[in-house]
Amino acid sequence: MLEAVKIVVLIFCGLSLLSLALGLIRPVWVLWFLDRFNRLMVIKVYGKVSLGLMILWGLLEIFG
Repeated sequence: MLEAVKIVVLIFCGLSLLSLALGLIRPVWVLWFLDRFNRLMVIKVYGKVSLGLMILWGLLEIFG
């Protein structure tokens, strides 16, 4: 069960990193739900999500 959680977290982390890369090219592709979108907002939103998921995955690797 814990292995499945690790895989899901890793997939979400990959998707957020992909969104981060796409958002740096064209921010409107990934920040369509906000009224203002620029590259700094892309880094703030998807960078925090990616970092949080990486930390969670690392903790699952250590304690799981």
